[in-house]
Amino acid sequence: MNILIVLAHPERASFNGGLVDVAIETLCGAGHKVEIDDLYGEGFDPVERASWYGERVDEGYFATLTEQRAHYDAGLLPADVQREIARLDWADLVIFQFPLWWHAQPAILKGWFDRVLIYGGLYSGRMRYDHGYFRGRKAVCSVTAASPEQAFMPFGRAGNMVEWLWPIHSSLYYVGYEVLAPQVSYGVQGGGISYQDEGKFRAQLEVMKNRWASRLIDLDNECPIPFTGWDDWDEAGVLRQSHPMRWRL
Repeated sequence: MNILIVLAHPERASFNGGLVDVAIETLCGAGHKVEIDDLYGEGFDPVERASWYGERVDEGYFATLTEQRAHYDAGLLPADVQREIARLDWADLVIFQFPLWWHAQPAILKGWFDRVLIYGGLYSGRMRYDHGYFRGRKAVCSVTAASPEQAFMPFGRAGNMVEWLWPIHSSLYYVGYEVLAPQVSYGVQGGGISYQDEGKFRAQLEVMKNRWASRLIDLDNECPIPFTGWDDWDEAGVLRQSHPMRWRL
């Protein structure tokens, strides 16, 4: 299996970087091919702007989706975007490794979605959800959070982690990926925030690394998060009255 790891952390020696190293060792040891996409390390520019598009459809007004589609069709996308799309085309599984910052992924990863998931090329009006470009491929988010797990439970002070990760999971499904349940490493303290003494903290980091390694071995056999699809919706895009999820308690 071809596996792409998209790393969105500014410090390669961080715990996020350590989880990438665990994944490389585990997956390569199992016979998979692994490629690392270090967004900070490669200097990926996450800001979408008109200057990326040299052969503008409309010089007077920058319509992002129009320019994305036209430049994709003409093979004139920026070189870094073409490189990222080629990596995604190669990968059977994509692992997104990132810390939770302000209840979302870091800006560099959000911008990666803005620039790389090109309209007209990787999604369109009908080419999305379970008819998406990447249907048959899988994606999983490996996320670190500073607060303890209890804080991210439904009634915890930080709010439900399921809700914080919903936007990125929904975006991945939007372009067709089968999205696996996230791997969340809680209590990764830093920046003066501490929930336990240093010795226990270091031991806990090793536990989380081992837990990730154990899961990676059988990751390809996991069932994805159950999203609804085109056949489940009516003409307005609303879940049909006859769908079983309408009647779940």
